[in-house]
Amino acid sequence: MKARYAVRWAAEHGLPRLGLRALHRSGDPFARLLCGEEGRTDPYSLIEQVRAAGGVQTTRTGYAAYDYQLCRAILRDRRFGVRTPIDPAVPAPLRRYAERVVLPPNPIEAPSMFMMDPPEHSRLRKPVASAFTPRAVARLGDRVREVTTELLDAMPAHGSADLIGDFAAQVPIAVIAEMLGFPAADRELFLRWGDVVTPLLDVGISWRAHRRAMAATAAMQGYLAAHIEKLRHEPREDIFSVLVSSGELNTTELMASANVLMGAGFETTMNLIGNAIPLLLAHPDQLDLVRAEPQRWPGAIEEVLRFDPPVQMTARRVLEPVDLGAGVHLQPGKSIIVSLAGANRDSAKFPDPHRFDVTRANAKEHLSFGSGIHACIGASLARLEAVHALPALFERFPDLRLDGDPRRRGLSTLHGYEHMPARLGRPADARAVPSAPSGDRMPGS
Repeated sequence: MKARYAVRWAAEHGLPRLGLRALHRSGDPFARLLCGEEGRTDPYSLIEQVRAAGGVQTTRTGYAAYDYQLCRAILRDRRFGVRTPIDPAVPAPLRRYAERVVLPPNPIEAPSMFMMDPPEHSRLRKPVASAFTPRAVARLGDRVREVTTELLDAMPAHGSADLIGDFAAQVPIAVIAEMLGFPAADRELFLRWGDVVTPLLDVGISWRAHRRAMAATAAMQGYLAAHIEKLRHEPREDIFSVLVSSGELNTTELMASANVLMGAGFETTMNLIGNAIPLLLAHPDQLDLVRAEPQRWPGAIEEVLRFDPPVQMTARRVLEPVDLGAGVHLQPGKSIIVSLAGANRDSAKFPDPHRFDVTRANAKEHLSFGSGIHACIGASLARLEAVHALPALFERFPDLRLDGDPRRRGLSTLHGYEHMPARLGRPADARAVPSAPSGDRMPGS
């Protein structure tokens, strides 16, 4: 098994890692964006450098797009698929062998719907999507409020807290664990696994990170297999039990779907809530505005998503020759990186794009949840959780401030924090925790 891991790592990460590092040393902004420290902490200046050279860039592995209209068009165009090839610069024998190596299924490989094109994608997405219909998500509102209140009650008055580990991660993991029927005691287990597995979404990760991720993946899949078998004999009322009992998906597909539910219902929300806190604290005029006019919170959530998206980029494979105009011709078989963060900072779509403005009229047109058939299935749940959790946090602790610099996760694809120390200040009356603005409906995915 270890040898198989090594082969896959060498083909998917090891050799591309060497190439990116060489480009990084030469000052290439694209390589700096993917594997440099500045690309993980503040990618936006690098994105502007790359954008200045044109809407579509040719890279060592394919292409990259940064402009809003191009990115949106690619995400909605059936001439692009989600199964991206191993870097063509990898020697052909190693590439062919690596593609035949079978490893434990993980969130970014088939049969996950993340990596499936129609018609398989449609078959896998349909039963899972029932968990995220507007009615299903709306029913979770009371539980989100309860979880938020419980977490805020547990925070020490006048004390300190890690707003990621103690809050931003805890709100979505509590909700998604209940949706999947996991015992509350196992939430921390999945938080640990998630931290180790998510680097697989990046390009050129180290052998150590890859080995740890695959070991965590194997452990997580073993847990899920046992959980699914138990639900088959002892069905419950949670959403995942209904999916298991329907018989529409086999065990491997159910495990992949559970991974999707965790990714869509947890990772995006944790990063959204975590990114919003320092952003609002750094713009006190904007924070004062939403405090004075709580009906603006949904718009503020959309502006956070646009300004500092939880997922920075995604990838597509060119399925057939594509002419994008202006002399841009894409060749089939190659991959194209779609910069969601770049699209969201395109001045042609969002005037003055580097200004954080909770009143921005078209903020919700961002591409942070993607677009087309692969748009994030958990978008409506992420919005619901954020629009309850963030007002409650700032209402409960009106004097909240950061206690030192928060630490980013060190990933280029998933953009969020792993640690955010804060001084809470004097708490307001716990009974004053607000709910979402009355009558406001969060937009779906």
